[in-house]
Amino acid sequence: MFDWTSTQRNVAFASFASWMLDAFDFFILVFVLSDIAANFHAEISEVSLAIMLTLAVRPIGALLFGRLAEKYGRRPVLMSNILLFSLFELLSAWSPTLTTFLILRVIYGIAMGGVWGVASSLAMETIPDRSRGLMSGIFQAGYPAGYLLASIIFGLCYDFVGWRGMFLIGAMPVLLLPFIWFKVPESPVWLAARARKESVALLPVVRKHWKLCLYLVGLMACFNFFSHGTQDLYPTFLKVQHGFDPHTVSLIAIAYNIAAMLGGVFFGSLSEKIGRKKAMIVAALLALPVLPLWAFSSGSLAIGLGAFLMQFMVQGAWGVVPTYLTELVPANTRAVLPGFVYQLGNLIASVNATLQSGIAEAHGNDYGLAMAIVAGTVAVLIALIVACGKETRGKAITHRSE
Repeated sequence: MFDWTSTQRNVAFASFASWMLDAFDFFILVFVLSDIAANFHAEISEVSLAIMLTLAVRPIGALLFGRLAEKYGRRPVLMSNILLFSLFELLSAWSPTLTTFLILRVIYGIAMGGVWGVASSLAMETIPDRSRGLMSGIFQAGYPAGYLLASIIFGLCYDFVGWRGMFLIGAMPVLLLPFIWFKVPESPVWLAARARKESVALLPVVRKHWKLCLYLVGLMACFNFFSHGTQDLYPTFLKVQHGFDPHTVSLIAIAYNIAAMLGGVFFGSLSEKIGRKKAMIVAALLALPVLPLWAFSSGSLAIGLGAFLMQFMVQGAWGVVPTYLTELVPANTRAVLPGFVYQLGNLIASVNATLQSGIAEAHGNDYGLAMAIVAGTVAVLIALIVACGKETRGKAITHRSE
């Protein structure tokens, strides 16, 4: 990346930051589930519906904003996404009832849903082909970076601002808009396609490549169970099952999100050498021996080490996903199709928080058991599904149409 142009570095930063701030706004919720439940006199499993609903509607946002990005360009649509999800994050702070809060999280989820596909296509279509594995890892590291930022803000600010104040802080992604406006140009691939007056209708592409689409939706469902199944209820696991205070929860979350960022970049870069498939399979399978330490140990140090190793593997596997999806789908659908299948996978996995909290409450609030069941199952499924897929390493996309 040291030989990238300043424009390519600006695009890389903007894409990473967009996904990071999107994730930051999402993960604020996982730190305050128990507080919102107490405020509205509800069970944690009831409040966890907000996570499920947010994830469930993200395919709508991916389809809507992805289609707009194919028509009007990646840059203006990305800016619109950031503005909208920041606005509804802000409005969530003033929710008078749990029902209102859930409705606002649904609308927020639609706005959030477009960011991944639009930002990843802008990045992958701008940086050099030879750096796509690295960029994939960097871009996907934005997700744990957002979790890390939420961890830090929670540790520093929660005692002073409470759960509502955390959502007020969630409006800060709008600060990225001036940078994108002045420093980030439109995707050169999109500009070239527009100059040639090329366009691709999504429905015919889905009909023609329906097997690929089903494969990707299944794969993304497993990947989303993998990430959300190891992240969304982990702060609740630390607070409720182990009784850790907010400071300890924040420190552990910071540690495992640093690991997640390192894992994404490591395995993303490794995929340029050993292939996309091998990198994902190795990362997923290495999560299995970490399960006992991660879910069933005691003491902050042991649990912190388990969380560090688990997220290095989980987000390591995820670090290959942006480039893998971009390389698999047809040209002129990269802003909509990868994001759409990704968010459809999210829709299937949206039951995760409710499922895990239900399992935990049925077993004496044993969140470790619930998370281990999900994480172990999908780690094996990811390895099996990826093994059946196509290798894409070395595919050129930035300088020609297909």
